[in-house]
Amino acid sequence: MKKTLQEIKGKMLNKGLRDQESIRIDNLLKKLMTLVYVPKFWNLEDLLFLENDLKGLAMNVESLTEFTEEELIVHLQRLNFDWNQLELFADFLVAFSNESQFDFSPKAIAIYNYVQAESKTFSFGIFNKIAVARATNE
Repeated sequence: MKKTLQEIKGKMLNKGLRDQESIRIDNLLKKLMTLVYVPKFWNLEDLLFLENDLKGLAMNVESLTEFTEEELIVHLQRLNFDWNQLELFADFLVAFSNESQFDFSPKAIAIYNYVQAESKTFSFGIFNKIAVARATNE
């Protein structure tokens, strides 16, 4: 079957939009990671910066707290997170849990387990991250 020029252009446009969205998500995740790796006492101003960045992922600290592990994974899937982005978001959750009054380690562990199972690729790196997140959660 011949594909029409319009179908080909549509697929190219969709791929371009997916690439732009992936870049946007990568940039947001990098920004979130810089927020948690700077030692802080997490005052209101710091939380407002975090809230503003989480808005780009259609969530905030309150919704992040209220999401179950499964709901969070579904939410991130709807945002078209790839495996690396899911892992980086779980890294953020662990780092944020270590530096704040919030404990998102169980959600990070669920995301790591999801990536391990669904990507069908075993990663010693993720396996070790799960062990560290469990140890800090105890």
